[in-house]
Amino acid sequence: MSDVSNDTWTGPACLTGKRVFITGGAAGIGAALVRRFAKIGARVAFCDIDERAVVAMQADVSSARGWVANVTDEAQMETCLSAVLDHLGGIDIVCANAGTGGPTGLIEDLAYSDWMDCVQVNLGGAFLACRWAAKLMRAQQGGVILLTSSTAALGGFPNRTPYASAKWGVVGLAKTLASELGASGVRVNAILPGSVSGDRIEAVMQRTAASRGVSVDVLRAEFTEGTAMKTFVEGQDIADLAVFLASSQARYISGQAIAVDGFTESLV
Repeated sequence: MSDVSNDTWTGPACLTGKRVFITGGAAGIGAALVRRFAKIGARVAFCDIDERAVVAMQADVSSARGWVANVTDEAQMETCLSAVLDHLGGIDIVCANAGTGGPTGLIEDLAYSDWMDCVQVNLGGAFLACRWAAKLMRAQQGGVILLTSSTAALGGFPNRTPYASAKWGVVGLAKTLASELGASGVRVNAILPGSVSGDRIEAVMQRTAASRGVSVDVLRAEFTEGTAMKTFVEGQDIADLAVFLASSQARYISGQAIAVDGFTESLV
């Protein structure tokens, strides 16, 4: 295994000056995307539902511009996307990244409202971002759309039916858009993170552990041992793949669902 940290890789020079919009960009994977694209010299705009997190991210990455918006609210997103377009003057790369872990439990114990909340954020939010991107990119005959799915879209995920179903839908959306937009020079791919270190996976493990009556340490060990490389991944690992897929080095990669997870063997 290489001992070269991915922090030393800034990304393809061809992305310098590219106009990038990222949903859910103030925390977790989204924050890693904002930092990585900004680091390589892209012009970055992002949105997030958490106002405090947006303010903090803008302070952390001064070159990025953020807006507060709920990705499931069509009116809010139209206002946000209009502002992003005015700010950037166009768009080259869209990362439909916003997501939520959703409820944990057997399907017969889940409330329909909780199911819909999860699906609306993970899939509905991706739809609104992609619809906007598709219109602009088709007109300009080029662009890249990246959707954040999950390794949950590689197999079943017990006690997480809303999340797994939505993330399968995200892959379907990516592959369909790749077909619809390919002739216009637009590439679309889905990135499938595994267990990404951070607050979200800790919250998921706590809920799952409680539903199963086991400790969080048991869950953490299961998640780790379930991968061939015996590890969680980091947000920067997802960002590294994103900048590669957004670059000209990946010019013929489209319609793919690519996992970054250390190889979750049980899902194959």
